[in-house]
Amino acid sequence: MKEFSDLGAGFKIAALDLELRGAGNLLGGEQHGHIAAVGFDMYVRLLEETVQELKGEEAPLEVHSTLNLGLDIRIPADYIAEEHQRLRAYKRIAEAGDRERAAELLAELGDRYGVPPEAVRHLVEFSLLKTLAQRLGVESVERRLGMVNIKFHAQSRIYPMALMELVRTTPGAQFTPAGILRLPADATAGPAQLLESLNSYLERLR
Repeated sequence: MKEFSDLGAGFKIAALDLELRGAGNLLGGEQHGHIAAVGFDMYVRLLEETVQELKGEEAPLEVHSTLNLGLDIRIPADYIAEEHQRLRAYKRIAEAGDRERAAELLAELGDRYGVPPEAVRHLVEFSLLKTLAQRLGVESVERRLGMVNIKFHAQSRIYPMALMELVRTTPGAQFTPAGILRLPADATAGPAQLLESLNSYLERLR
């Protein structure tokens, strides 16, 4: 949204959203009952959760993690010049989910636009980190004054013993009474190093 802030960008984003998700029935005549009450996206999510419950599977924790790392991560306009294509790339990177799909996406981008620059690779790593944080029940990850503060949801799915071990073996780390894990962050670390270290920390808590 920061990048697409010029005059008329809102229409471009809305038009792309319409293209990606479809218009449906504009007058709503064919959308009725439960779908009309909760909306199509919410209806599909509720349906998926019900199917998981019937299968005896544990429903995923609904946490929308916020990552504030002070990094300028974006797809350079000189890599993907066309705005609609760039927005599609952002959406696909956000939905990558795991490293296998992320690698396939990077390979596809490489075939289409050339070798992905570091900025795009950093964006992919950022997306994977956010996905991992959401799966663990991390509400926020904030980098400030040489430390990274990780705030957990009340129902986060981390192992207490793993958390204690991480704090014990990481110099300068602490877990506050407010439920925030504070970890040291090298102020001189570049995006790749920072994202790799944070991913390593969270992987240890799985």
